[in-house]
Amino acid sequence: MKKGILAITTFLGGLAVVIGALAAHALKSKLSAHDLDNVHTAVLYQMMHVLAILGMAAIPFLSAKDKNRIAGLFLTGILFFSGSIYLISIFGVNAGSIWFITPLGGLLFITGWFYAFWKIFRSKN
Repeated sequence: MKKGILAITTFLGGLAVVIGALAAHALKSKLSAHDLDNVHTAVLYQMMHVLAILGMAAIPFLSAKDKNRIAGLFLTGILFFSGSIYLISIFGVNAGSIWFITPLGGLLFITGWFYAFWKIFRSKN
């Protein structure tokens, strides 16, 4: 797996902790319970997929090309899914203007997981 992908991934892991802490403390009184719950969901999915990318990097029988494809799907999913939720919940962007981005991010997560499944299932190891 490319060094740049791992660097971005670890940065996003740290960012998830920072956003989660900000939401739990500094933003708690500024955001509605609904928005706080949404931010929590975004942080959870971001961190889950950061850990998934790091885990995929450790699978020896996946090719570097496949690891990079999976990481690309997950990283783009984080950007679209979690990023759009942060924009809506923290920054007040109108959800109606970016309604399609969040489910597209979810679709990228699903695609990444099933691509990983397929490559692991088809592996000769």
